[in-house]
Amino acid sequence: MPRTRRTAVPRLAAALVALPLAACGADRYVTNATYPADFRERHPITLVDAPETLDVFVTSARGIDARQRTDILAYAAEYRRHGKSLVTAYMPAGTGQERALHGALQAVRQVFSEAGVPASALTVARYNPTEPMLTAPIRLSYAKLSARVDSKCGEWPQDLASGSSVDGWKNRPYWNLGCAYQANFAAQVADPLDLARSRPEGRIDTVKRLNANEKLRRGEDPSTEYKIDATKISDAAGGN
Repeated sequence: MPRTRRTAVPRLAAALVALPLAACGADRYVTNATYPADFRERHPITLVDAPETLDVFVTSARGIDARQRTDILAYAAEYRRHGKSLVTAYMPAGTGQERALHGALQAVRQVFSEAGVPASALTVARYNPTEPMLTAPIRLSYAKLSARVDSKCGEWPQDLASGSSVDGWKNRPYWNLGCAYQANFAAQVADPLDLARSRPEGRIDTVKRLNANEKLRRGEDPSTEYKIDATKISDAAGGN
């Protein structure tokens, strides 16, 4: 019995020492995780009908300036391509600049007409500015298919570095990790449909294919050779 007791103590000590080190293993698959380990599953990108807005500021009593006219023209062109609803022009109320705001709204209608947007596509609504000391713009808004992250970034529901629990031993990433990456990636996608399905193949370059086939018939290499003229720094700077 004394011999058995002496061998059991080292085994118990070794097990206690190895328990915290178990979190350093290469296998990061956790079966009892409270959330997915893959950031693409924690913060998936979804397709939603999000508002596409443009703030039009009244810069003069005559309406809008040339810079904003260009912005509105581009906004109207985007609406023709991707708009899924009517365009609502939200007019600020109680600003004391009703005449200038009316002139700006008429200028917006004119630019929309020049861009090919019918007058029936623009509706008007009112809103109360929350900050009376700030300039209240005319806000244009319409619904557009957009890519968005399904979760809210910047939240830290658990502290994996806390010593009050064993959560830090499980090699789990923080819940917020990867959220900003997904949000930035979704904002840079030109066509959200590319995230839902791949595009069909386009037309082939017939001339390039015929030239490649002709080289193959002659036993030549059809690959393209790119030549770069190497220039020394001393030659470019005029030194010796």
